Amino acid sequence: MTDAEPVGRYAPSPSGPLHAGSLLAAVASFVHARSRGTRWVLRMDDIDRGREVPGAADDILHTLEAFGMTWDGPVLYQSRRLDAYQAALEQLRESGRVFDCGCTRREAQTGPTGIEGPVYPGTCRDGLPPGRAPRSVRFRTTEGDLAFKDGIQGEVVQNPAADVGDFVVRRADYQFAYQLAVVVDDAAQGVTEVVRGADLLTSTPRQILLQQALSLPVPAYWHVPLITHADGRKFSKSEGAAALDPLRPVPGLLAALDRLGQSPPADLAAENVDTVLAWAIANWRVDSVPRRLPPTAETAYAS
Repeated sequence: MTDAEPVGRYAPSPSGPLHAGSLLAAVASFVHARSRGTRWVLRMDDIDRGREVPGAADDILHTLEAFGMTWDGPVLYQSRRLDAYQAALEQLRESGRVFDCGCTRREAQTGPTGIEGPVYPGTCRDGLPPGRAPRSVRFRTTEGDLAFKDGIQGEVVQNPAADVGDFVVRRADYQFAYQLAVVVDDAAQGVTEVVRGADLLTSTPRQILLQQALSLPVPAYWHVPLITHADGRKFSKSEGAAALDPLRPVPGLLAALDRLGQSPPADLAAENVDTVLAWAIANWRVDSVPRRLPPTAETAYAS
C-alpha cells in the first residue's frame, strides 16, 4: 500500500435495515473517499451471527445502491474469514500478547469502572487459577497512554490498560471478537482511511494496539457525530429507528449532508441522486463536520 493507493471503506452490520444514523456514516465515508479520488470498499460485519437479521445484508446493499453509493470490488463477509482470524490469534499467542481466561462474564466484571463498564481485574493474565478451564482469549494490554489524531474529534488519548483492561479477542463461545476481526479485515482490504460513527471512537485504541501487535498498518481515522435521542441515547435499530426509504433517497442524502455540516443548497431537493452526490463530492469539507449533533426529540424517523 502506498500514498498513491488510498482506500476508504464502509462496514455495516446486518442486524437490520439502514436508518438515518447509519446513513450519516455511509455518506460521510463515501463522499470523503470519492472527493479524494479514493477507492471505496464494502464489508459486511456479520461476525456476530446471533445478531444477524435474515435478509438484512442484501437489503443494506440494495439501499446503498438506491442512494447512489457504489463500491469497488467484491463485498467482504466476515463470516467467511474465520481462518484469517484464527491465524491472527495464533500469531498473537506466539508473541505472548494474548492469554486464556477462565472467568465467567460476571467474574470478569468485578474490576474498577472504566470508560465502557467494569475493567477486567486481571484474574487470569498470569495463568489460569487452579481448577479453571480456558473460556475466552484476552489481549494483554500494557500500562501507558495511547494517543492518535482523529480527523474530526481531534486528539484522543486513552490508557487502554486502565480504561478498558485486557480485552476479549475470542469469546467463550469460540466466536472471534469484533476488535480482532475489523483489524484483520481492514488490512486485508488495504484500508488506509476509516470514516465511521463516533460510537466506535473509544474502540480505536484497542484496534491500534492489535494493528501494532500484528505488524499491520494503522489507518487514518475520522469519527462522525452520532444522531442521538433527547436523553442522549444513540439513534439505532434497537431504539426504534425507522428504515430508510429507498424510493426517496434525495431527502435522506440532503438530511445527512446537512447534519455533516455541508450546507447543501435548497435547489438540490429537486435533483436526482447522482446530482446530489456529485455536488457533495465536489464541495466536501471534512473540517466542517461537527464533533457532535444536538439531540433529536423524535423517537423514530426515516430521513
